[in-house]
Amino acid sequence: MGFGISIALEPESAYLCALPAPQDRSRSGDDLRSMLFLPVCLSLAFASALPITAPPQGEDWSRFRGPNGSGSSSATQLPEDLDPKGPRLRWRIEVPPGYSSPVLSGGGLFLTAHEDKLLALHCFDAETGEKRWSAPAPKELEKKPQGPNSPVSATPVVADGKVFVFYESQGLLAYDAKEGKLLWQLELGPFTNPYGMSASPIAVEGRVLQLCDQDVGSFLVCVDAAEGKELWRTARTGATHSFSTPLVHRTAEGAFEVIVSGAYGVRSYALNDGKELWRATGMAWQAKSVPVLGENELYVHSWMADPRSELKVNLEPVPWEEAKQRWDKDQDGKLSREETPDAEMKKLWFLFDVDKDKLLGEEDWKFFLARGTAQNGLYAVKLGGSGDVSSTHVRWRYDRGLPNIPSPLLIAGKLFVLKEGGILTVLDAAKGEMLSEERIEGGIDNYFASPVAGDGKIYTASHQGVLCVLSAESPWKVLDSAELEEEIWATPAIAPGRLYVRTQKALYCYAGK
Repeated sequence: MGFGISIALEPESAYLCALPAPQDRSRSGDDLRSMLFLPVCLSLAFASALPITAPPQGEDWSRFRGPNGSGSSSATQLPEDLDPKGPRLRWRIEVPPGYSSPVLSGGGLFLTAHEDKLLALHCFDAETGEKRWSAPAPKELEKKPQGPNSPVSATPVVADGKVFVFYESQGLLAYDAKEGKLLWQLELGPFTNPYGMSASPIAVEGRVLQLCDQDVGSFLVCVDAAEGKELWRTARTGATHSFSTPLVHRTAEGAFEVIVSGAYGVRSYALNDGKELWRATGMAWQAKSVPVLGENELYVHSWMADPRSELKVNLEPVPWEEAKQRWDKDQDGKLSREETPDAEMKKLWFLFDVDKDKLLGEEDWKFFLARGTAQNGLYAVKLGGSGDVSSTHVRWRYDRGLPNIPSPLLIAGKLFVLKEGGILTVLDAAKGEMLSEERIEGGIDNYFASPVAGDGKIYTASHQGVLCVLSAESPWKVLDSAELEEEIWATPAIAPGRLYVRTQKALYCYAGK
C-alpha cells in the first residue's frame, strides 16, 4: 500500500503552491505569489460549544467541520494528552493519502482516499478502528487533477443512512452507509478551476447540495438524496473559482437558506428552489474559509492577496474601452498576452484569463477591476434582509493580521482567527475589537486543517503534524502539544470521549480519561 502523494500542477502555477516558512513574515512579491492560491478544502474554524444556529442534524460529526460546519461539539471527556506513544492513543491505523477529513455517524468513521488512479470511500469502526468496508469509485482516474488539490479533497457527508461523496473526476455519488453499496451517481464536471475542486457536499432535509465554483459556469446544485435526481441548479453569476463549503441557516419562520461564501461576497439561497435571497458584496475575490454562524449573525473571513498591489501587477485599472485603445494593437477587441505591457500579469495570465480563451476580453477585464477593489476582512453580517444588504447588514469589518486559509472561530462571544505561523487572534464578536494576539507556543507552523473545539478545549493540527490542545477559557493557554511527524491536511473529528486525527499516512484515535 503506497502512502506518497502526487500533486499535479499547471506549469504556470507550480510555484504558487507552498506557503512561506512561518518564521519569515516579510511580504515580498515572491512570498505573496506562494501565499496567493493554495486552494484547499481544509479551511480552518471552530465555533462555540454553546448552542449555535444550525439545522436539526444531531451531534454526529457527519460533515466537514462537524455540526453545520461549526467545528464545535458538545462532546465531553475529550483527551488532553496527545502523545502518539502515550496512554490516550487508543489506536492508529494506516490509510492511503487524501486531503478529505474524517466524518462520523452511527458508530462508523468515513473518509475518502486515493492510491495512484484508484479512489475509494472507506468505512471504519469508530471505536476499534477495524475496517468495515471499502467502496472503490466507479472508474479509475484517467488523468491527475490539475492544481494542488488531491483527487479526494472534498469531505463526505453522512445523512439518513447514506454517505455522499464528491469526486472532481466523477461527480456526486451516494453510498449505503452500512455496506458501501453505490446507490446513485450524478456527473457534474468537467470544471474550469486552475487549482482543482475542493468544496464539500452538505445534506439537509432529504437533499444534498454541492457548490461548484469555477472560472466559467459556477453553480450551486441541489439533489434529491434518495434518488440522485437534480432538483435545481442556480448559476452563480460573477463567481470565479473558490473553495468554501456552504452552511445552512434555519430562519425564525422555519425556512432553510443555504449560505455560500465565494468570490467578492457571501450569498444566501432558498433551499426549496435555489432562488437568491440576499448578498453582501465587496469581499475578497477568492474564498477558502467557511463562515461561522452566531446568534442571528454570520461571521465571514475573506482574504486574498491583491495581484495589482501585492503581486506588483501594475497595469492601470482603466475602463475597458480605454484599455483597448491603449493596448489592443491588432484591434481585434481583446488583449493578448503579448499586447499586455505588465510583466507580472503575463506570468499570472491564467488567473486573469477567466474564460481560458488565451485573451482578455471585457468580462475578464471586469474581474480584473473587481479584484483590485475587493476588500479583505473578517466581516460580521446580520442575517435576514433581501437583495444587496452590503450597506445595511454588515455591522463591522476587521482587517488586521488575517490568515490566508483559516476560518474564524466562535466560542462564548469571542472570535478566534488562526494565522500562518501559529498566531492566534481573539476578537470581541459583538464589536469586532481585538482582545489579544499571540503565538501558540510549540505550534509555529502553517495550518491547513481546521481547529476544532469541545469540552472547553481547542485542538489544532499543523501541516507538519504538530498537535496542540488549548484551554478555551480566557486567557487561553496551551495544555499539551505533540509531534506526529506526519503531514496533516485534514480537519480532526470529535465524538464523545474521542478525537480523530488524519495524517497523510494514518488515522489516529485519542480517548479521554
